Amino acid sequence: MSHAPTARPRAAVAMSKDAAAAVLDPETLAALGEICDLAPPPVLDDLTTDRARAVLADTEVLITGWGCPPLDAAVLDAAPRLRAVVHTAGSVRGHVTEACWERGIEVSSAAAANAVPVAEYTVAMILLAGKRVLERAREFRATRRRDNFLRTPAEVGNYRRTVGILSASLIGRRVIELLQPYDLRILLYDPFVTPEEAAALGAESAALPELFAQSDIVSVHTPLLPVTRGLVSRELLALMRQDATLINTSRGPVVDRHALVDALEEGRIRAVLDVTDPEPLPPDDPLWECENALITPHLAGSQGNEWRRLADLAVDEVARWAAGDGFAHPVRNERRASLA
Repeated sequence: MSHAPTARPRAAVAMSKDAAAAVLDPETLAALGEICDLAPPPVLDDLTTDRARAVLADTEVLITGWGCPPLDAAVLDAAPRLRAVVHTAGSVRGHVTEACWERGIEVSSAAAANAVPVAEYTVAMILLAGKRVLERAREFRATRRRDNFLRTPAEVGNYRRTVGILSASLIGRRVIELLQPYDLRILLYDPFVTPEEAAALGAESAALPELFAQSDIVSVHTPLLPVTRGLVSRELLALMRQDATLINTSRGPVVDRHALVDALEEGRIRAVLDVTDPEPLPPDDPLWECENALITPHLAGSQGNEWRRLADLAVDEVARWAAGDGFAHPVRNERRASLA
């Protein structure tokens, strides 16, 4: 949505102090300062204080991040000039409330930037899973000897394997794109994507049971919504091929955890889990004892130098908005029910 240009809009930062320190380095703050009149630090991590209300009174653009308090009706009453929210992370569900949509505030998210490292992690894990790298490395460490490579089972390797992608989300689409150079068959299940659209993405459309039954590796990218909670059910896990791998980088509750533990303990499948339910797992959770599960501490998303990608996108979005060009990465009110 385009609008009249705004000469040096008044802007403020609302997120946790840790998030601001991680994402908004001095270069980013300087770049924002070239575009808008940015409220001086500290950042707003509590929107109910007298200082926060004084800052919000003149704010036109709010730059948000992890730890931003909800922008509810009371906050919006204190921010009568607020017209746009630029989020430096992915999901806006935690702070952009119904009151924001009712007021017509424009919203942008860095979800596209945050999708990049998640997709890269996923592709790396798909290729490692195909070669059985993690378990073979563990065995090598234990035995300290190399097996005869000519006796490697035909099931090992990445040539013409079938990879199932569950949901054509931003991350799911990026994974499909990154897998194109490899000799893989890619299946896609997404009820909102036609077979023709799937083909254009570089995948074959598949029904959900078909995807689980035919894939050597299933990668989960669906957002957590009421209809997707427990979507990866005991019945679907039972359809997976012997020694197939389930990768989950979306949200833990999308997978039936009890069914997953049972399948892993039976030794039928493998799993790569960057997210779990609950998160983190309790120290005595049986998933820790499953040697055929790799559990990583929710690290696939932007971390370290990858935060700069989020910051760069946010700066670009503020610049576009100030110039009257509208956001390149808007969050649409009509689509928010299906977003993470």
